[in-house]
Amino acid sequence: MPVGRWASSSSPPSSTASTAAARRGRDALRAAPLRDDALPPTAPGLRIGLYGGSFNPAHAGHLHVSRTALKRLRLDRVWWLVTPGNPLKDTGALAPLGERVAQARTLASDPRIAVTGFEAAIGSRYTIDTLRWLVRRRPNGRFVWIMGADSLGSFHRWRCYEEIMALVPVAVIDRPGHTLTAPAAKAAQAFAAARVPEAEAASLATRAPPAWTFLHGPRSALSSTALRNRASNSASLGLKAASRGAH
Repeated sequence: MPVGRWASSSSPPSSTASTAAARRGRDALRAAPLRDDALPPTAPGLRIGLYGGSFNPAHAGHLHVSRTALKRLRLDRVWWLVTPGNPLKDTGALAPLGERVAQARTLASDPRIAVTGFEAAIGSRYTIDTLRWLVRRRPNGRFVWIMGADSLGSFHRWRCYEEIMALVPVAVIDRPGHTLTAPAAKAAQAFAAARVPEAEAASLATRAPPAWTFLHGPRSALSSTALRNRASNSASLGLKAASRGAH
């Protein structure tokens, strides 16, 4: 899940000004009041998978990843964190946040999956901001960050990715075309010693970070980009057909 103004990940700042802005953002997050409706229900010790993304739109592939994580990691819940935008992706075709949250909730019929847009509510721009906020306010939660194997390849470009690894365990779900390349990614190599054997994945939520695992198994080739392109092409063909019929 890697670039736009808002999001769950981004390349690191390159100037003193951007570093100062990031520091101000962290200070604002520390001071941000906790709203009662900002988070899905939780309880101490609950094993929660955090699955962030644009969900533009949410699709069956997101369900596949979530159910894989629920089963293989023995999670109690998975939260879909619908971001205001993604810094490593073009936000030009991004549907409004409210629409994406509503569509994701319609799709996510599994009672173990909660859909939330709370990152916008707390003013979080990056994954690291979200995780700092969560672990500070829910110190008894057992959070696991979930990502697709395609995101692991660019994970080293995310803001403070080393700190992300130090805050929560990470689960990487296999994706078509990334089974062999993802484990060779820069971030994977940097944290090779923290990799948890797949056979022990069920213990990931209870391990002290850094800890990560790579889950193989059935893979989904669905992507939000492909679905948007398909919908756009269908609409274009429909317009052309209507235009021909009018003549």
